[in-house]
Amino acid sequence: MTPKGEESAGASLADRITGALVGAAVGDALGGPVEGYSPDQILERHGGRVHSIVGPWNGDDWRTARPIAPYHKGDGHVTDDTLMTHALVRVYDRVRDHLDAYAIADHLVPDLMTNPRWIPELETETIPLHRIFLAEKWLATRLHYGHADPREAGVGNIVNCGAAMYMAPVGLVNAAHPRAAYAEALDITGAHQSSYGREAAGVFAAAVAAATAPGATPDSVVGVCLSMAKDGTREAIERVCETAAHHSDFESALAPLRDAVAPYDTVGPDYRSPSLGARRPSRLHAIEELPVALGMLLVADGDYRHAVLGSVNYGRDCDSIATMAGAIAGALGSPVPEDWSKRVAEASRLDLWEPPRVLAGVAREVFARDVERRRVHEESFARLGGPSCSD
Repeated sequence: MTPKGEESAGASLADRITGALVGAAVGDALGGPVEGYSPDQILERHGGRVHSIVGPWNGDDWRTARPIAPYHKGDGHVTDDTLMTHALVRVYDRVRDHLDAYAIADHLVPDLMTNPRWIPELETETIPLHRIFLAEKWLATRLHYGHADPREAGVGNIVNCGAAMYMAPVGLVNAAHPRAAYAEALDITGAHQSSYGREAAGVFAAAVAAATAPGATPDSVVGVCLSMAKDGTREAIERVCETAAHHSDFESALAPLRDAVAPYDTVGPDYRSPSLGARRPSRLHAIEELPVALGMLLVADGDYRHAVLGSVNYGRDCDSIATMAGAIAGALGSPVPEDWSKRVAEASRLDLWEPPRVLAGVAREVFARDVERRRVHEESFARLGGPSCSD
Protein backbone atom coordinates (compact mmCIF):
# COMPACT_ATOMS: atom_id res chain seq x y z
CA MET A 1 0.00 0.00 0.00
CA THR A 2 1.02 3.62 -0.38
CA PRO A 3 3.31 5.23 2.16
CA LYS A 4 1.46 6.99 4.95
CA GLY A 5 1.89 10.72 5.41
CA GLU A 6 4.91 10.46 7.66
CA GLU A 7 6.60 7.95 5.33
CA SER A 8 6.22 10.11 2.22
CA ALA A 9 7.10 13.39 3.91
CA GLY A 10 10.62 13.35 2.49
CA ALA A 11 9.61 13.13 -1.18
CA SER A 12 11.01 16.04 -3.18
CA LEU A 13 9.08 18.49 -5.32
CA ALA A 14 10.43 16.80 -8.43
CA ASP A 15 9.33 13.40 -7.11
CA ARG A 16 5.81 14.66 -6.42
CA ILE A 17 5.48 16.29 -9.83
CA THR A 18 6.80 13.21 -11.61
CA GLY A 19 4.47 10.94 -9.64
CA ALA A 20 1.47 13.10 -10.43
CA LEU A 21 2.03 13.58 -14.16
CA VAL A 22 3.27 10.07 -14.93
CA GLY A 23 0.53 8.70 -12.68
CA ALA A 24 -2.12 10.68 -14.52
CA ALA A 25 -0.93 9.50 -17.95
CA VAL A 26 -0.79 5.85 -16.93
CA GLY A 27 -4.25 5.99 -15.35
CA ASP A 28 -5.55 7.59 -18.52
CA ALA A 29 -4.08 4.85 -20.71
CA LEU A 30 -5.44 2.05 -18.54
CA GLY A 31 -8.93 3.55 -18.44
CA GLY A 32 -9.21 4.43 -22.13
CA PRO A 33 -10.20 1.04 -23.57
CA VAL A 34 -13.09 0.51 -21.14
CA GLU A 35 -14.39 4.09 -21.12
CA GLY A 36 -18.15 4.30 -21.46
CA TYR A 37 -18.98 0.83 -20.22
CA SER A 38 -20.41 -0.44 -16.93
CA PRO A 39 -18.56 -2.61 -14.40
CA ASP A 40 -20.69 -5.59 -15.46
CA GLN A 41 -19.90 -5.04 -19.14
CA ILE A 42 -16.19 -4.78 -18.33
CA LEU A 43 -16.37 -7.99 -16.32
CA GLU A 44 -18.04 -9.84 -19.19
CA ARG A 45 -15.82 -8.41 -21.95
CA HIS A 46 -12.54 -9.18 -20.20
CA GLY A 47 -13.53 -12.34 -18.35
CA GLY A 48 -12.80 -10.59 -15.06
CA ARG A 49 -11.61 -7.22 -13.86
CA VAL A 50 -8.99 -5.20 -15.71
CA HIS A 51 -5.69 -5.48 -13.86
CA SER A 52 -3.27 -3.96 -16.36
CA ILE A 53 -3.05 -2.61 -19.90
CA VAL A 54 -5.62 -4.17 -22.25
CA GLY A 55 -6.43 -3.92 -25.93
CA PRO A 56 -9.27 -2.11 -27.70
CA TRP A 57 -12.81 -3.00 -26.68
CA ASN A 58 -13.73 -3.83 -30.29
CA GLY A 59 -10.44 -5.44 -31.26
CA ASP A 60 -9.26 -4.73 -34.80
CA ASP A 61 -12.51 -2.88 -35.56
CA TRP A 62 -11.57 0.08 -33.38
CA ARG A 63 -11.60 2.47 -36.35
CA THR A 64 -15.18 1.70 -37.40
CA ALA A 65 -17.01 0.41 -34.31
CA ARG A 66 -17.79 3.94 -33.10
CA PRO A 67 -17.44 6.32 -36.07
CA ILE A 68 -17.79 9.42 -33.92
CA ALA A 69 -14.74 8.30 -31.94
CA PRO A 70 -12.46 6.35 -34.32
CA TYR A 71 -9.68 6.11 -31.78
CA HIS A 72 -7.29 3.29 -30.92
CA LYS A 73 -8.08 3.22 -27.23
CA GLY A 74 -6.09 0.58 -25.41
CA ASP A 75 -2.73 -1.12 -25.88
CA GLY A 76 -1.19 1.55 -23.64
CA HIS A 77 -2.37 4.57 -25.64
CA VAL A 78 -3.05 7.77 -23.72
CA THR A 79 -6.16 9.79 -24.57
CA ASP A 80 -7.01 13.46 -24.80
CA ASP A 81 -6.69 13.79 -21.01
CA THR A 82 -2.92 13.39 -21.29
CA LEU A 83 -2.64 15.35 -24.54
CA MET A 84 -4.32 18.33 -22.87
CA THR A 85 -2.29 17.96 -19.67
CA HIS A 86 0.98 18.01 -21.61
CA ALA A 87 -0.26 20.95 -23.67
CA LEU A 88 -0.87 22.92 -20.47
CA VAL A 89 2.63 22.06 -19.28
CA ARG A 90 3.94 23.57 -22.53
CA VAL A 91 2.02 26.76 -21.80
CA TYR A 92 3.61 26.95 -18.34
CA ASP A 93 7.00 26.35 -19.93
CA ARG A 94 6.46 29.30 -22.26
CA VAL A 95 4.91 31.74 -19.77
CA ARG A 96 6.95 30.63 -16.73
CA ASP A 97 4.50 32.22 -14.33
CA HIS A 98 0.92 31.76 -13.12
CA LEU A 99 -1.63 31.41 -15.90
CA ASP A 100 -5.05 32.90 -16.54
CA ALA A 101 -7.76 32.58 -19.16
CA TYR A 102 -5.82 34.81 -21.53
CA ALA A 103 -2.92 32.38 -21.47
CA ILE A 104 -5.30 29.71 -22.74
CA ALA A 105 -6.34 31.94 -25.64
CA ASP A 106 -2.83 33.19 -26.39
CA HIS A 107 -0.87 29.97 -26.01
CA LEU A 108 -2.90 26.79 -25.49
CA VAL A 109 -5.30 27.22 -28.40
CA PRO A 110 -2.56 28.04 -30.95
CA ASP A 111 -0.59 25.02 -29.75
CA LEU A 112 -3.60 22.75 -30.26
CA MET A 113 -4.25 24.20 -33.72
CA THR A 114 -0.81 24.62 -35.28
CA ASN A 115 1.78 22.22 -33.83
CA PRO A 116 1.57 18.65 -35.19
CA ARG A 117 2.37 15.92 -32.67
CA TRP A 118 2.13 12.15 -32.52
CA ILE A 119 -1.44 11.26 -31.53
CA PRO A 120 -1.41 7.69 -30.18
CA GLU A 121 -5.11 6.96 -30.68
CA LEU A 122 -4.99 8.14 -34.30
CA GLU A 123 -1.67 6.43 -34.98
CA THR A 124 -0.49 9.45 -36.89
CA GLU A 125 1.13 12.83 -36.49
CA THR A 126 -1.36 15.68 -36.68
CA ILE A 127 -2.50 18.69 -34.72
CA PRO A 128 -4.03 17.83 -31.30
CA LEU A 129 -7.22 19.65 -32.30
CA HIS A 130 -8.06 16.64 -34.47
CA ARG A 131 -8.10 14.35 -31.41
CA ILE A 132 -9.66 16.43 -28.66
CA PHE A 133 -13.41 15.97 -28.34
CA LEU A 134 -16.29 18.40 -28.85
CA ALA A 135 -16.18 20.15 -25.47
CA GLU A 136 -12.47 20.87 -26.01
CA LYS A 137 -12.86 21.90 -29.65
CA TRP A 138 -15.05 24.62 -28.12
CA LEU A 139 -11.81 26.35 -27.12
CA ALA A 140 -10.86 26.87 -30.75
CA THR A 141 -14.40 27.81 -31.78
CA ARG A 142 -14.89 30.42 -29.08
CA LEU A 143 -11.39 31.80 -28.66
CA HIS A 144 -9.80 31.58 -32.10
CA TYR A 145 -12.81 31.96 -34.37
CA GLY A 146 -15.30 33.71 -32.10
CA HIS A 147 -12.83 36.07 -30.37
CA ALA A 148 -14.79 35.71 -27.13
CA ASP A 149 -13.55 37.28 -23.92
CA PRO A 150 -11.32 34.48 -22.58
CA ARG A 151 -12.67 34.93 -19.07
CA GLU A 152 -16.20 34.15 -20.26
CA ALA A 153 -15.62 31.89 -23.26
CA GLY A 154 -16.56 28.75 -21.33
CA VAL A 155 -20.16 29.87 -20.88
CA GLY A 156 -22.42 27.85 -23.17
CA ASN A 157 -20.14 24.84 -23.49
CA ILE A 158 -21.46 21.48 -22.36
CA VAL A 159 -20.65 21.09 -18.67
CA ASN A 160 -18.42 18.06 -18.20
CA CYS A 161 -15.00 17.07 -16.89
CA GLY A 162 -13.17 18.44 -19.94
CA ALA A 163 -11.63 21.34 -18.06
CA ALA A 164 -10.90 19.42 -14.87
CA MET A 165 -9.13 16.52 -16.55
CA TYR A 166 -5.97 18.51 -17.39
CA MET A 167 -5.65 20.70 -14.27
CA ALA A 168 -2.99 18.64 -12.47
CA PRO A 169 -0.18 21.02 -13.63
CA VAL A 170 -1.97 23.90 -11.90
CA GLY A 171 -1.91 22.03 -8.62
CA LEU A 172 1.77 21.21 -9.10
CA VAL A 173 2.87 24.76 -9.90
CA ASN A 174 1.04 25.74 -6.70
CA ALA A 175 2.45 22.79 -4.76
CA ALA A 176 1.36 22.70 -1.10
CA HIS A 177 -0.83 25.79 -1.66
CA PRO A 178 -4.26 24.39 -2.56
CA ARG A 179 -6.13 27.66 -2.19
CA ALA A 180 -3.88 29.29 -4.80
CA ALA A 181 -4.28 26.27 -7.07
CA TYR A 182 -8.07 26.46 -6.78
CA ALA A 183 -8.13 30.16 -7.69
CA GLU A 184 -5.73 29.76 -10.62
CA ALA A 185 -7.64 26.82 -12.07
CA LEU A 186 -10.92 28.73 -11.84
CA ASP A 187 -9.33 31.62 -13.73
CA ILE A 188 -7.81 29.39 -16.41
CA THR A 189 -10.95 27.37 -17.01
CA GLY A 190 -13.18 30.37 -17.46
CA ALA A 191 -12.02 30.00 -21.05
CA HIS A 192 -13.28 26.44 -21.26
CA GLN A 193 -16.13 25.67 -18.87
CA SER A 194 -18.75 27.09 -16.56
CA SER A 195 -20.77 25.94 -13.56
CA TYR A 196 -19.83 22.66 -11.87
CA GLY A 197 -17.38 21.74 -14.64
CA ARG A 198 -15.30 24.79 -13.79
CA GLU A 199 -15.75 24.20 -10.06
CA ALA A 200 -14.44 20.66 -10.38
CA ALA A 201 -11.37 21.96 -12.18
CA GLY A 202 -10.59 24.23 -9.25
CA VAL A 203 -11.15 21.50 -6.68
CA PHE A 204 -9.07 18.95 -8.59
CA ALA A 205 -6.16 21.40 -8.84
CA ALA A 206 -6.49 22.03 -5.10
CA ALA A 207 -6.47 18.27 -4.44
CA VAL A 208 -3.23 17.82 -6.36
CA ALA A 209 -1.63 20.77 -4.57
CA ALA A 210 -2.76 19.39 -1.21
CA ALA A 211 -1.36 15.96 -2.05
CA THR A 212 2.12 17.40 -2.60
CA ALA A 213 2.34 18.76 0.95
CA PRO A 214 4.74 16.87 3.25
CA GLY A 215 2.76 14.48 5.41
CA ALA A 216 -0.35 14.64 3.21
CA THR A 217 -2.76 11.69 3.33
CA PRO A 218 -5.89 10.75 1.37
CA ASP A 219 -7.99 12.02 4.28
CA SER A 220 -6.17 15.37 4.38
CA VAL A 221 -6.62 15.79 0.62
CA VAL A 222 -10.35 15.13 0.86
CA GLY A 223 -10.56 17.53 3.80
CA VAL A 224 -9.01 20.28 1.69
CA CYS A 225 -11.45 19.56 -1.14
CA LEU A 226 -14.44 19.77 1.20
CA SER A 227 -13.17 23.04 2.64
CA MET A 228 -13.16 24.66 -0.81
CA ALA A 229 -15.78 22.96 -2.96
CA LYS A 230 -19.11 24.69 -3.45
CA ASP A 231 -22.70 23.63 -4.02
CA GLY A 232 -23.35 20.24 -5.60
CA THR A 233 -19.66 19.53 -6.04
CA ARG A 234 -19.09 19.69 -2.32
CA GLU A 235 -22.13 17.56 -1.53
CA ALA A 236 -21.17 14.94 -4.10
CA ILE A 237 -17.62 14.67 -2.74
CA GLU A 238 -18.94 14.42 0.81
CA ARG A 239 -21.47 11.67 0.00
CA VAL A 240 -19.07 9.62 -2.10
CA CYS A 241 -16.26 9.86 0.43
CA GLU A 242 -18.59 8.95 3.31
CA THR A 243 -19.50 5.83 1.35
CA ALA A 244 -15.87 5.09 0.45
CA ALA A 245 -14.93 5.08 4.14
CA HIS A 246 -16.80 1.78 4.53
CA HIS A 247 -14.75 -0.04 1.89
CA SER A 248 -11.15 -1.17 1.56
CA ASP A 249 -11.47 -3.05 -1.73
CA PHE A 250 -12.62 -1.51 -4.98
CA GLU A 251 -14.75 -4.50 -6.00
CA SER A 252 -17.16 -3.97 -3.12
CA ALA A 253 -17.09 -0.20 -3.63
CA LEU A 254 -18.02 -0.07 -7.34
CA ALA A 255 -21.82 -0.07 -6.99
CA PRO A 256 -22.01 1.91 -3.71
CA LEU A 257 -19.87 4.73 -5.09
CA ARG A 258 -22.04 4.94 -8.19
CA ASP A 259 -25.17 5.03 -6.04
CA ALA A 260 -23.68 7.80 -3.91
CA VAL A 261 -22.78 10.05 -6.85
CA ALA A 262 -25.87 9.31 -8.97
CA PRO A 263 -28.09 12.06 -7.48
CA TYR A 264 -25.51 14.69 -8.46
CA ASP A 265 -24.57 13.31 -11.89
CA THR A 266 -26.60 14.74 -14.78
CA VAL A 267 -25.58 12.16 -17.38
CA GLY A 268 -27.86 9.45 -16.02
CA PRO A 269 -27.61 5.67 -15.69
CA ASP A 270 -26.75 4.98 -19.35
CA TYR A 271 -23.47 6.74 -20.05
CA ARG A 272 -23.86 6.30 -23.82
CA SER A 273 -27.37 7.82 -23.81
CA PRO A 274 -27.26 10.95 -21.64
CA SER A 275 -30.45 12.26 -20.06
CA LEU A 276 -32.18 15.41 -21.34
CA GLY A 277 -30.76 17.31 -18.37
CA ALA A 278 -27.22 16.16 -19.00
CA ARG A 279 -24.30 18.56 -18.89
CA ARG A 280 -26.29 21.70 -18.27
CA PRO A 281 -25.24 24.34 -15.73
CA SER A 282 -26.55 23.73 -12.22
CA ARG A 283 -25.73 24.58 -8.63
CA LEU A 284 -27.16 21.27 -7.49
CA HIS A 285 -25.08 18.90 -9.60
CA ALA A 286 -21.48 17.82 -10.07
CA ILE A 287 -19.34 15.99 -12.58
CA GLU A 288 -19.08 12.33 -11.66
CA GLU A 289 -15.36 11.91 -12.22
CA LEU A 290 -13.79 13.92 -9.38
CA PRO A 291 -15.92 12.62 -6.47
CA VAL A 292 -15.41 9.03 -7.63
CA ALA A 293 -11.66 9.55 -8.04
CA LEU A 294 -11.47 10.86 -4.48
CA GLY A 295 -13.62 7.97 -3.29
CA MET A 296 -11.31 5.44 -4.95
CA LEU A 297 -8.33 7.20 -3.37
CA LEU A 298 -9.87 6.61 0.06
CA VAL A 299 -10.83 3.01 -0.71
CA ALA A 300 -7.22 2.38 -1.75
CA ASP A 301 -5.78 4.28 1.23
CA GLY A 302 -3.75 6.24 -1.30
CA ASP A 303 -2.16 3.24 -3.01
CA TYR A 304 -1.64 4.10 -6.67
CA ARG A 305 -2.29 0.69 -8.21
CA HIS A 306 -5.45 0.04 -6.17
CA ALA A 307 -6.87 3.55 -6.73
CA VAL A 308 -6.29 3.45 -10.48
CA LEU A 309 -7.61 -0.08 -10.98
CA GLY A 310 -10.70 0.80 -8.97
CA SER A 311 -11.22 3.85 -11.17
CA VAL A 312 -10.70 1.85 -14.37
CA ASN A 313 -13.12 -0.91 -13.40
CA TYR A 314 -15.76 1.63 -12.37
CA GLY A 315 -16.30 2.22 -16.08
CA ARG A 316 -18.26 5.16 -17.47
CA ASP A 317 -15.78 8.04 -17.91
CA CYS A 318 -13.08 5.93 -16.33
CA ASP A 319 -10.10 7.29 -18.26
CA SER A 320 -10.68 10.68 -16.65
CA ILE A 321 -11.47 9.15 -13.26
CA ALA A 322 -8.23 7.17 -13.40
CA THR A 323 -6.34 10.26 -14.62
CA MET A 324 -7.48 12.18 -11.53
CA ALA A 325 -6.99 9.34 -9.05
CA GLY A 326 -3.59 8.60 -10.57
CA ALA A 327 -2.46 12.21 -10.35
CA ILE A 328 -3.44 12.56 -6.70
CA ALA A 329 -2.02 9.18 -5.64
CA GLY A 330 1.19 9.94 -7.51
CA ALA A 331 1.46 13.36 -5.90
CA LEU A 332 1.01 11.70 -2.49
CA GLY A 333 4.11 9.64 -3.22
CA SER A 334 2.63 6.25 -4.04
CA PRO A 335 4.84 4.77 -6.80
CA VAL A 336 3.51 4.25 -10.30
CA PRO A 337 4.25 0.66 -11.38
CA GLU A 338 7.33 0.86 -13.56
CA ASP A 339 6.13 -1.81 -15.99
CA TRP A 340 2.97 0.21 -16.64
CA SER A 341 4.73 3.54 -17.16
CA LYS A 342 7.32 2.05 -19.53
CA ARG A 343 4.68 0.28 -21.62
CA VAL A 344 2.50 3.40 -21.85
CA ALA A 345 5.48 5.57 -22.82
CA GLU A 346 6.54 3.13 -25.53
CA ALA A 347 3.05 2.50 -26.88
CA SER A 348 2.14 6.19 -26.92
CA ARG A 349 5.56 7.27 -28.25
CA LEU A 350 5.75 9.82 -25.45
CA ASP A 351 8.49 10.76 -23.02
CA LEU A 352 6.36 10.73 -19.88
CA TRP A 353 9.24 12.06 -17.76
CA GLU A 354 10.05 15.20 -19.76
CA PRO A 355 6.88 17.19 -18.86
CA PRO A 356 7.49 16.64 -15.11
CA ARG A 357 11.11 17.76 -15.47
CA VAL A 358 10.00 20.92 -17.27
CA LEU A 359 7.20 21.67 -14.82
CA ALA A 360 9.43 21.20 -11.78
CA GLY A 361 11.72 23.94 -13.10
CA VAL A 362 8.77 26.22 -13.78
CA ALA A 363 7.31 25.60 -10.32
CA ARG A 364 10.57 26.67 -8.67
CA GLU A 365 10.74 29.84 -10.77
CA VAL A 366 7.12 30.72 -10.03
CA PHE A 367 7.63 30.16 -6.31
CA ALA A 368 10.65 32.50 -6.33
CA ARG A 369 8.56 35.16 -8.08
CA ASP A 370 5.75 34.67 -5.60
CA VAL A 371 8.16 35.17 -2.69
CA GLU A 372 9.49 38.38 -4.21
CA ARG A 373 5.99 39.67 -4.95
CA ARG A 374 4.96 38.85 -1.39
CA ARG A 375 7.93 40.75 0.04
CA VAL A 376 7.09 43.81 -2.03
CA HIS A 377 3.50 43.63 -0.79
CA GLU A 378 4.55 43.21 2.84
CA GLU A 379 6.90 46.17 2.63
CA SER A 380 4.22 48.36 1.07
CA PHE A 381 1.62 47.28 3.61
CA ALA A 382 4.01 47.98 6.50
CA ARG A 383 4.65 51.48 5.16
CA LEU A 384 0.87 52.02 5.21
CA GLY A 385 0.89 51.38 8.93
CA GLY A 386 0.13 47.68 8.88
CA PRO A 387 2.17 45.10 10.77
CA SER A 388 5.54 44.16 9.30
CA CYS A 389 6.96 40.64 9.03
CA SER A 390 9.08 41.24 12.12
CA ASP A 391 6.14 42.30 14.29
